[in-house]
Amino acid sequence: MVIPRRYKRLQQVLGNRQPDLTVLTEDVHKPHNLSAIIRTCDAVGVFEVNGVSSKSKMPTYSQVAQGSEKWVRLNTYPNIKNAIASLQESNFKVYAAHLSQEAVDYRTIDYTQPTAILLGAEKYGVSQLAADLSDGHIIIPMLGMVQSLNVSVAAAVILFEAQRQRLAAGMYERVSLDSDTFKRVLFEWAYPEIAAVCHQKGEPYPSLGKEGEILSESRSNVN
Repeated sequence: MVIPRRYKRLQQVLGNRQPDLTVLTEDVHKPHNLSAIIRTCDAVGVFEVNGVSSKSKMPTYSQVAQGSEKWVRLNTYPNIKNAIASLQESNFKVYAAHLSQEAVDYRTIDYTQPTAILLGAEKYGVSQLAADLSDGHIIIPMLGMVQSLNVSVAAAVILFEAQRQRLAAGMYERVSLDSDTFKRVLFEWAYPEIAAVCHQKGEPYPSLGKEGEILSESRSNVN
């Protein structure tokens, strides 16, 4: 049984998740960068992260994530065109971190609207195709000799601006996930081993009580 105090913590964190704020990475291959991005997403309240790796498999998580990969789902796509189209079809505006003549200061974007932040490979940035398909380009103004930040640092800068705007708008004060998703993910967080068994058996998750206990009438599902 999950400890009631931990169960309340899981409820609180899940209640802060922002399903309409996400990150899309394109060919971010270094595990420590992807892990750092996911860790920042967890801290900001991002529900899911999206990734495209056209040249190899998505990199594995590293210790930088410090377990945050358990709390932020990573969706993968076969190519950047499909990834952007899927997000746009779900009403997301996709903003690429990309230096161009059309690029605007990242702080001018309204992140209280459904937003996906597109970040490119460590050395080359987003592809031209990704830039063309995006709804806009954003930049972080640089006043020193270097022209860009590390991709995970750039993600953190932009995401915390998004968090600032959403906090000011009171968006963390209400649950944004639909009820079914909230219940499903809460069970997976509280009882990951039992959730895995239910998946294998093709059975629904047991019902939970107010303090996270599995209700007696549902115990047959996990035997």
